[in-house]
Amino acid sequence: MFVGHGLLAFALVAALARARGWSAERALSLGLLAGAFGLAPDVDILYAPVGVLGASGPLDAAAGFWMAGNEVHRAVTHSLVVAAVASLAAGAWATGTRRGRLGATFGVAGLVAVAFLVSGALGAVVLAAFGVAVFGLARVGRVRLRHTPLAIAAAAAVGTLTHPFGDLFTGEPPALAYPFDVTLLTERVVLSPDPTLHLLGALFVELGTAWLAALVLVWLRDDALPTWPAPGALAARIDRRAGLGLGYAGAAALVPAPTLDVSYHFVFPLLGIGLLVTAASAVREVRTAPDRWHGVERAALSGLAAVTLAAVAYTAGYLLLG
Repeated sequence: MFVGHGLLAFALVAALARARGWSAERALSLGLLAGAFGLAPDVDILYAPVGVLGASGPLDAAAGFWMAGNEVHRAVTHSLVVAAVASLAAGAWATGTRRGRLGATFGVAGLVAVAFLVSGALGAVVLAAFGVAVFGLARVGRVRLRHTPLAIAAAAAVGTLTHPFGDLFTGEPPALAYPFDVTLLTERVVLSPDPTLHLLGALFVELGTAWLAALVLVWLRDDALPTWPAPGALAARIDRRAGLGLGYAGAAALVPAPTLDVSYHFVFPLLGIGLLVTAASAVREVRTAPDRWHGVERAALSGLAAVTLAAVAYTAGYLLLG
């Protein structure tokens, strides 16, 4: 679900900005900034590579990676309280004034101090890294993208406040009220009692988010489209090679059923199909597309379509075999 956090924030902010009369270019840039803020809470996974040290093989390395990462993952940076303070700090930092930056620094420093008292040195270091990421994005939003502090704070709020809810389908629920000792959610959202169907359901949630972001992107890029693009506007941009994804139905009979605990043997080939179709489409588009960005767009959409068709095909095969 890593990518989906950013895609959801991008789609929400970019679509809202465009609907409020912003130019397509300005709406796109603010949406991209919100998407980056949506990824920022996962800076806590930077500690996870420690678990790979001394691993005896790929599966052992993967298990060690997540075991180390889960010591702090979805804790200090996935809190709605922390997100609210960080969003205000982003807006204050973007003012560029001494008072604003001092206030932002005190706000983040206060969070780091509280994290040290509640979660120890590791929690404080992770939250400090999150603060640095927030300040860095705020600077990009103000200096490079020329957005107002209010717009930057809003983008940060959408990105960081929506992030924890995307994690409700996988793993343990995030600590939404951290640092307060209040448990808002005790269990993840279960899409199916069958662990494989639950994994597939979470995958389709991610893919749905990706398609929403794709619709928004097409809407922003094509002024000839109506106020909201119909699905046909995307279909016209997809290479027929995406149909290769349907061949993944056979994997339902060839590989063990994936679950949240063990899914690498399912996910890696699935992504491989998408990358293969994307690469093949990109080679073709380099020769025929009217411009480079048009070719990149078609290649990316074709890869996404291939992954979607592969997921649908595998699900159908799994249900038939079950």
